[in-house]
Amino acid sequence: MKTLLYILALSSILFASVDSADTATCKKCHPTIAAEFQSSMHKKSSIYDDKVHKAVWDLHPAKAKGDYKCAKCHTPNATSEKAAHEGITCISCHTIKSVEKHAKANKNVYSKKDKTFYSAEAGRENEIVEYKTITSWWGNKTTIGSAYHDIDYTNENYYNGQMCMGCHSHKQNSHEFEVCTTDEKGAKDKESNCITCHMPKIDGTATTVRLSKQHAFHGFAGARVKPDMLSKYVEFGFNKSAKSFEISIENKAPHNLMTHPLRVVQLKVTLLRDTKETDLKTHTFVKIIGKNGKPAMPWLATEVVRDTMIKGNEKRVIKFDEVLKSGDKVEVVLGYFIVNPKALKKLNLQDKKEITKFTILKRKYFSVE
Repeated sequence: MKTLLYILALSSILFASVDSADTATCKKCHPTIAAEFQSSMHKKSSIYDDKVHKAVWDLHPAKAKGDYKCAKCHTPNATSEKAAHEGITCISCHTIKSVEKHAKANKNVYSKKDKTFYSAEAGRENEIVEYKTITSWWGNKTTIGSAYHDIDYTNENYYNGQMCMGCHSHKQNSHEFEVCTTDEKGAKDKESNCITCHMPKIDGTATTVRLSKQHAFHGFAGARVKPDMLSKYVEFGFNKSAKSFEISIENKAPHNLMTHPLRVVQLKVTLLRDTKETDLKTHTFVKIIGKNGKPAMPWLATEVVRDTMIKGNEKRVIKFDEVLKSGDKVEVVLGYFIVNPKALKKLNLQDKKEITKFTILKRKYFSVE
C-alpha cells in the first residue's frame, strides 16, 4: 500500500512539472529531442530570441499600445513573463487538438484533457497509451506508458501535417491582405507533408523509456536551421546549346521555395575555364509586398509589388547567353538571405552577421564535354 501511495505521489509531482511548460521536464526522457528543440526557431520564436521578429515588432504601431497579437503563435503559453521568454514549447505543439480555419488567420484549438499529449507513430494510429500499473495473478507489477503523461496516437492531424496549419497557413493584415501564405496542399498527404519534410526521420531514439532506431527531427529544418535537410527538395538541370546554356531549378516542395516575405533567393553561376573564374549574371527571386507600387511593412501592405519567387512544384529555367567550350565547368549555387538586404537598414539589422549572411541551399558542378 505504501508503495502504491509513493507511486501516486511521484506521479503527481511529475505531472505538475509538465504543467509548467518547461522543456527541462521533457528532457528527462527525451534528451536528444530536447537538445534539437533548444536550437530550433520554434524555441526561439519570441521577441527575446528572434532578432527578425523583434525588429518588425519594434516598428509595429501596435507596440505602443502593448497589443502583441503575435503571441498566439510566437508565445502561445505566455501566461507569465518567464513563459513569454520560452517561446513555443513542447506542450504548445503536442496539445493541438484541431485547427479552426478563418479568413484572417487560422486558430489552434488546444486539448483540455489533463496530461495527455498527441503524437504520431506509424502502426499505432488507433492507440491511446495511458499510464497505469498492472498486477498479475502472481502479484508482479508492470507499468505501462509514461509516468509524465499519457500519449494519444489517434489524432489524424499529426499524420498529415494539418496541426501545423494553425500558425503556418496564412496571415491577413487589417487591410484584408495576405502578408504570408503557405499552400495547404502540403498538409493533406500522410506520406509527404510539412512534418515529413521539416521534421525528417533521423537516427537516434525518441525516448530513453522505449528505445527506437529513429526519431522525428525536432530542430525543424528550414531557412534558419539545418537548410541542408531541405536541399534534397531542390534539383538542378543543365542544358547546353551552340550559343548559350540553361540552368533549371526544380522546386519539389508544394509551396513557394521561400514563404516569408522578407526572404530573398539568388542563383549564382560561375564559369570555370582553365584557371579563370567568371561570375555570370546573378538571378534574384523574391516576393515583395507593399502599397502604391512600393515595398512596405506587413501591416501597411495592400498588394504584391513583385513576385518572381519559385513556386511550389515549379521548374524554372534560366538562360545564359554564354558560349561554352569543351573542358569548361559550370558552378551553380542557389542560396538565400534571411532578410532582404534592401530592408536591413529599415529594420536596424545591418550589423547582425547571422541575419545578413548569404546561406547556400545547394551547390552543383556541371562539366562540358
